[in-house]
Amino acid sequence: MAAVLGIIVGVVAGIFVRTDVPVWLQPYLPIMVVAALDALLGAARSFFERNFSDRVFVISFISNVGTAVLLVYIGTLLGVSSQLTTAVIVVLGIRIFSNVSAIRRFIFRS
Repeated sequence: MAAVLGIIVGVVAGIFVRTDVPVWLQPYLPIMVVAALDALLGAARSFFERNFSDRVFVISFISNVGTAVLLVYIGTLLGVSSQLTTAVIVVLGIRIFSNVSAIRRFIFRS
């Protein structure tokens, strides 16, 4: 419940508070959002499967975002930033669609 409340407060604050994203953060922000969405949908899936753990959710959230940002950073250092960014987006996209389809199957089964 606290996670859902935090998301709602964050979305409302994001709508009403206008901030500029620092230039150094701009390449990483889309990856961070997609990784966070993957963790959130994974948590929703585990909630529907009745094995949700808030500890696992927090660890998954932090590790997904951290790993995705690290891969993009390494790609930037190697000069292949766009290729690694695309790879990260594809992998996370596959996971997102897998979680959404599992949630959909659960909803229609019930």
